[in-house]
Amino acid sequence: MTKTDTASIAAVHAETTPKRRVGRTIGITLFGIVAGVVAIALVAAGVGLWVVQRSFPQLDGTIASAGLHSKVSVLRDDRGIPTITADDSHDLFFAQGYVHAQDRFWEMDFRRHVTSGRLSELFGISQLPTDEFLRTLGWHRIAQQEVDRMDAATRAYYQAYADGVNAYLSDHEGSAASLEYAVLGLQNPGYTIEKWTPADSVAWLKAMAWDLRDNIEAETERATLAANYDTAKIHELYPDYPYDKNPVIVPTISTKAPAPAAAAVSTAASIQWKSVNSVVEAAGALLGGAGEGIGSNSWVVSGALTASGKPLLSNDPHLGAAMPSVWYQVNLTCATITADCPFDVGGFSFSGLPGVIIGHNAKIAWGFTNLTTDVTDLYIEKVQGDKYWRDGQLVPLQVRTETIKVAGGHDVKLTIRSTVHGPIVSFSGDFRGIAAAPHTGSSTGEVTTPQGAPEGVTAVSLQWTALQPGTTAQAIFALNAAQDFAGFRHAASLFDVPAQNLIYADTAGDIGYQTPGRLPIRGAGDGWMPQPGWDSAYDWKGYIPFDKLPVSYNPPEGYIVTANNPIVGPDYPYFLTKDWDYGWRAAQITELIDRLSSQRKLTAADMNGIQADTSFWMGMRLIAAYSDITVDDKGAASALSLLKTWDARDDADSSAAAYANVLWDELVKDLFTARAHPVSLDGQGRLFLVVDKLLGEPTSSWWTNDRIGVSGEREMLQKAAVDAYHRLAKLQGDTPSKWSWGDLHALTLTNATFGTSGIAPIEWLFNRGPFPVSGGSSVVDATGWVLGKGFQTVTVPSMRMIVDLSGFDESQWNNLTGESGHAFHENYFDQTDDWKHVRLSPWAFSPKAVRAAATHSLTLTPKG
Repeated sequence: MTKTDTASIAAVHAETTPKRRVGRTIGITLFGIVAGVVAIALVAAGVGLWVVQRSFPQLDGTIASAGLHSKVSVLRDDRGIPTITADDSHDLFFAQGYVHAQDRFWEMDFRRHVTSGRLSELFGISQLPTDEFLRTLGWHRIAQQEVDRMDAATRAYYQAYADGVNAYLSDHEGSAASLEYAVLGLQNPGYTIEKWTPADSVAWLKAMAWDLRDNIEAETERATLAANYDTAKIHELYPDYPYDKNPVIVPTISTKAPAPAAAAVSTAASIQWKSVNSVVEAAGALLGGAGEGIGSNSWVVSGALTASGKPLLSNDPHLGAAMPSVWYQVNLTCATITADCPFDVGGFSFSGLPGVIIGHNAKIAWGFTNLTTDVTDLYIEKVQGDKYWRDGQLVPLQVRTETIKVAGGHDVKLTIRSTVHGPIVSFSGDFRGIAAAPHTGSSTGEVTTPQGAPEGVTAVSLQWTALQPGTTAQAIFALNAAQDFAGFRHAASLFDVPAQNLIYADTAGDIGYQTPGRLPIRGAGDGWMPQPGWDSAYDWKGYIPFDKLPVSYNPPEGYIVTANNPIVGPDYPYFLTKDWDYGWRAAQITELIDRLSSQRKLTAADMNGIQADTSFWMGMRLIAAYSDITVDDKGAASALSLLKTWDARDDADSSAAAYANVLWDELVKDLFTARAHPVSLDGQGRLFLVVDKLLGEPTSSWWTNDRIGVSGEREMLQKAAVDAYHRLAKLQGDTPSKWSWGDLHALTLTNATFGTSGIAPIEWLFNRGPFPVSGGSSVVDATGWVLGKGFQTVTVPSMRMIVDLSGFDESQWNNLTGESGHAFHENYFDQTDDWKHVRLSPWAFSPKAVRAAATHSLTLTPKG
């Protein structure tokens, strides 16, 4: 967009927004947070043992707290994982809020400032672009609407949680709450902590939904490519899913699954559960951002295939590497299970949110992976003044004004404009570029400039399912209390955003799968490219009815695998997306289950072995492609010889894996980015298929690149081999046998705020690592890295769990870092070494096992 166009659509942005890339990578730069000399003084004189430890939680004894009805027990094991036992639901969630705040309040406070577009209140003017984008999306505003619409019982759960957080804050201020507040005080000494609210909790679900929104990056990239590449080239770069190679989740939709029924869910009698029939990377600061490696693995195996005769359920969600981990492990138990207190559940929670997101109760277990369906669309809008075109008429824009407070600066007024599709976002990043050179199209048609566009300034709006109030905040409790597949499906019907694959197992031996979510039914377009906003034929026409969404119940295969691959085949009557993960992880997990189960009955150890699998599909393809390639460079020839005996596994100690991954990086850069018009390298799984096809087409024009002096496939392969050797020789020496993939691919656990301050002493306080790791992108052990940007691990299996339905105390779990968010606490990253080696720890659930594992005992008691 031109400067004049920007002013006419969102004048406030032209006046107040620094010229920075915003929409796709909104992080926490914190530049200028504090001068280096102040940082050194802080470390040398200000941060002593007392400052560091004063925020550590009290783990033993008694704490009196106003607002509790009766005593609550908090038993912790040596990893700091709490089991909370209370007499009623109010006290249970009150105590969960208190304990979350004990361990993670800075993380919670930071998250709510992100989700409400208020980072400038913490960190000053540097975060204004982030705040402007997030205020435009309006996460916190929509979260408040969801709170206002909750039934009384659910709202009471959230309020009890908030009361527990605030009870902790009542006698913990500043650095007594977390070390980060001492550092923040150097830049922003006037900051005071606000009380927690239910909307602060619910808004975190919007952040998760944004991180897992899936294809908006691909849609944006295709729209950008269209300025320089024709339709055929774009389709080559974004091929259809290889249904002939890799599996779908639900080959046959079950017609015998128990119907979802609210009556089947044991919840409080006063809850009126309602069935749902209509069903820029701002969170990058929190979860590492959407992109390479964001996804997940989960699978469930029936008792027919296991040694115990009961199901085994495995899950490892792939998110951005974060310090502390995004997850918080907890068991929540009502002392006596009643209609008013139906919870006996354990698993992984989010600090700041009541309940358990992934885990099991006394009857069922469940896991999540990203559904990867397309729930976001971009629309090209034509705007004239304060109106925009719709079906031949000018209609008013929706306009609202908000005020952003800036630490150390003046308030900023923000005007937000929206169309019927959603907020206008073309003031930001790549969305601005799309408005400047708009293209439209579909996955089956031509990519063209918009046809028949009316006069006016071009803008881009965003339609996204999460920008309407939903019911996921209620679904958490329905899921936690579900007792069978009908209750599980009822909870799934409420779980509308973010859309997730849900797998299931129960103690009766049943396994299942349900697609939940608010999934749009599109009009003339399919969301593959931006659509003309002035023509209502391209509008969404509603949402796929829940009873038409894919479901599987006790399938004949005896297992269900989800790894972000297609849910169903191309004959499913509703369009879901063309931007699935390309299925390499799903295919490997399926192959391993088939192979192992043909040899023996499966155990939890087998599930753990699958989680640790490092087979690199593209590595096998490179071995074949280079089998007859020779080079004159002696060092490169020595490196190529590593491939001849390599098992194509991305193990940390493998020299061949180090070379193969650098070779892969060099090859795709030569093919796609070393050009006059570079092509995005996002999505290694996609590029596996693109390059696989090119290796079968030696005459393709992609193999010729005049800018690097290469003509033909053989020269391209040779150049990549030589360049990869010399690049790796500079990094790890010129002896190939001494190279290490783990060191090259190391993970540094980076605090989401001060860990990227640019001030070494402060980063030292909060960051840990680097840690050599195995795995890679589109590998089952999914430690993702970004092509063209180095090999360091950026996305990870954020946790791992294996639930054994033959006895829950036989289950296992592991977290990326640890329970504590307090730097230097013993539980800050005590689980990382086990995580690195894919070792899971026992998961005590029964009262007897919890008592045996307990190393600390705290009682919360009513004050007065």
